[in-house]
Amino acid sequence: MSVASAECRACGRAIENGGGPGRVTAYCSQACRQRVHGERHRPSVVPAQDLITDLADRLRKVRRAPGTAFHTDVEALSAPFTQLRRLARQARAEEHEEEHEERSVTPARVTLSPGSATDDVFAALSEQYGRELRVHCYRLLGSYDEAEGLTQETFLRAWSARDALGGVGDRRAWLYKIATRLCLDFLRQYDRRPTAYAPVPGVASGDGPPPARVPWLQPFPDDQLPGSPAPAHEPDAAAVASRTLEPAFLTAVQKLPARQRAAVVLRDVAGWSARETAHLLGSGTASANSAVQRGRAALRRALPGHREDWSMRAPGAGDRELVLRCGEAASGADFGTLADLVREDVVLTMPPDPRWFAGRDAMLAFVRPRLDPASPLFAGHWRHVPVRANGLPAMAGYLRRPGTSVHRAQFIGVLRIEPGEDRIAEITAFEPHLFPAFGLPMTL
Repeated sequence: MSVASAECRACGRAIENGGGPGRVTAYCSQACRQRVHGERHRPSVVPAQDLITDLADRLRKVRRAPGTAFHTDVEALSAPFTQLRRLARQARAEEHEEEHEERSVTPARVTLSPGSATDDVFAALSEQYGRELRVHCYRLLGSYDEAEGLTQETFLRAWSARDALGGVGDRRAWLYKIATRLCLDFLRQYDRRPTAYAPVPGVASGDGPPPARVPWLQPFPDDQLPGSPAPAHEPDAAAVASRTLEPAFLTAVQKLPARQRAAVVLRDVAGWSARETAHLLGSGTASANSAVQRGRAALRRALPGHREDWSMRAPGAGDRELVLRCGEAASGADFGTLADLVREDVVLTMPPDPRWFAGRDAMLAFVRPRLDPASPLFAGHWRHVPVRANGLPAMAGYLRRPGTSVHRAQFIGVLRIEPGEDRIAEITAFEPHLFPAFGLPMTL
């Protein structure tokens, strides 16, 4: 058999590929494959030093009093710190990998031949279950960044235990178990629960009740959802495209203790049986069933009363048109049309921003001066691109500030529209650092 030489796309080492038909190996190891995958899908391109400088500047400006201002300033640190922590975790992993290579006295080719069956198996596992595991981690954590990081960590852990792969009967369950344990470890380390939005001095938030606040919540791109589920777990087919990815559902799930959260998501969303759920949690069936029952009861209390049915909502034919009309109205400062497009009790939140607005009048009072060219608070000229996030219609907003010529990424707004209605009930506007994850440029 002829052998063709090539170089690993990640580290540049020489690798050999058989000349026969089939997929050509592009990486010398799974670690290199995962490294390239992480770089390709990394949602933020902000350098670590810039994040450190930004955090230092924000820390210097933290107000210790009153208590509300102190809480607001500290919560605003969440997003840049999350990005910095992700970069630090990546740097640590790369450092450990380099140390391992320096200590190794056995050529990698002796222990695992490049392009071997094991390498191909892991490539297939990543391809088959990567998206599904990312959605699972996202439901547990509510953060796209953390879900992406722990999904990659799942495959790295699995790769380090590859010697046991031959004895694994259900590889999907094996990966789910690793991912769930990693998420539970993360949740134990960072015990964070939603709180209620608090009044912000100088901001008229409206007369409605304050919604739940989840500063770490991030959007999830619909085009990264699994294309099809495993045949034995049909409930997951509906779950990945259903309202269990909506911000309202995720917020309610985040209120559950970590173990109950995992039990409910595994049992009722991902479709694992009671016995399988117990195995994935590493507990007895009675203990797992108890966690599921307690979690279900707590979830019913946390969900809005009118949202008991979380069955699939197929994308409406008018969703894209509604997004386009909303974007055009905002770009043209057409406040009459904006008022017609939202419900009277519409809610606007902007995690991790502490400001919130309940009711049409409060929301329009906030956006009007920023859209009106005659206002001293005029922010600039907008362009909006329709996207889909969390199973819902969404828009990506780009702003061209006065005196500039480039539209820059500003927010991704996820819109909740109740079935049978043609008005927006809720807008969750997220920071722009995940534009690359949606396949969007940072500038237009």
